[in-house]
Amino acid sequence: MLLIYFLQPAIISPMLVLKLKRIGKKHQAAFRLIVDEKRHKLFGKNVEDLGWYNPRTDKHEINKERVSYWLKTGAQTTDTVHNILVSAGVIEGKKIAVHSQPKKKEGDDKAPAAVVPAAAEKPAA
Repeated sequence: MLLIYFLQPAIISPMLVLKLKRIGKKHQAAFRLIVDEKRHKLFGKNVEDLGWYNPRTDKHEINKERVSYWLKTGAQTTDTVHNILVSAGVIEGKKIAVHSQPKKKEGDDKAPAAVVPAAAEKPAA
């Protein structure tokens, strides 16, 4: 009986994410704010459409009540969507750095020089 329990596939609820879906013409990008599964492709059906965002004019229209509902039910946001929601005043908090920081090279680390004893610095007179 115990063995049968472990052989059954687990029922896993999908992880929902608020993310941007690109729409618009070539070189005139506009985005829809949607709720969808994290690993689901952007084309096709989604769970819900929450609004739109145009980065060229920096205009947006977001359904704040539905966004707060989905965040309360456990949906996550992508970093860019989080920053848009903070700018729109839908959620509070700091923005997230979206662009990766440049990696430091091994020789560029300005490590403090080895501490030299004071007696070794003064020449013997």
